[in-house]
Amino acid sequence: MSETDAEMIEHLSRLAVDAGLAILVVREAGIDVALKSDDTPVTQADRRAEAIILEGLAANWPEIPVVAEEAVCDGRCPERTEGRFFLVDALDGTREFVSGRHDFTVNIALVEDGTPVVGVVYAPMRGTLWAAAGDKAWTAELASDGSLGERKGLGCRAWHMPPCIVASKSHRTAETDQFIAGFEGATTSSIGSSLKFCLLAEGEADLYPRFGPTMEWDTAAGDAVLRAAGGLTVTRDGVPLAYGKKNIPGKADFSNPFFIAASREGLGRLRSVPDLGGGEPRE
Repeated sequence: MSETDAEMIEHLSRLAVDAGLAILVVREAGIDVALKSDDTPVTQADRRAEAIILEGLAANWPEIPVVAEEAVCDGRCPERTEGRFFLVDALDGTREFVSGRHDFTVNIALVEDGTPVVGVVYAPMRGTLWAAAGDKAWTAELASDGSLGERKGLGCRAWHMPPCIVASKSHRTAETDQFIAGFEGATTSSIGSSLKFCLLAEGEADLYPRFGPTMEWDTAAGDAVLRAAGGLTVTRDGVPLAYGKKNIPGKADFSNPFFIAASREGLGRLRSVPDLGGGEPRE
């Protein structure tokens, strides 16, 4: 990790924690929910947290474009995202947040030439942060004084068979269930938000299939952590998931195809599993 990356991680970690604290203030006061044009929920917590992050990014890296979920939904998106840009989901897992569950996160990622190279994921209710830059990934707990405690390195575990599979709690699809059914004896865990990537990076799970719609801001930060911990996220054709996707016929800008996340060893084992193939996802 370069000195520049280390400095960026420090700033991004602080922004994520500050955004998380703002989310918890809203949670304590009571949540007002509205529906966006795509019928997904949004709360004042989403907007307050995003404002904190956008202000911090503009102060520290005014030259780097930012693609943030609520800004994009409001029609504010940078014209150019070639090279380097930030992806921000200030409250990933809004459905979990609204339902009173704990598995929602704050996500900030830096993308370079289509690859997430720096990422921070913070879970406010857990007080846990996961971060990565380059090939270094770590996690830390938030102390009572607001500082981050001891940093512990992350690494994907050796492939288990039958595997432990993590899947979406609020967006499970029949195709995902069919894929999971192909692993006899597999254990499954349903959890919301980008925490699924973090469980893979921690070595607590083996496989995360997502055969349902996601956006790049949902996945970039967790994907960065997973890649630095020895994993990868690929399309069903085995191609690494790319970021900055725009102007694709029939697809919304920054939308993801179906994907599978696992350790690199696990993805190698999956080459013999028929369900990994299938060409373009049937969305």
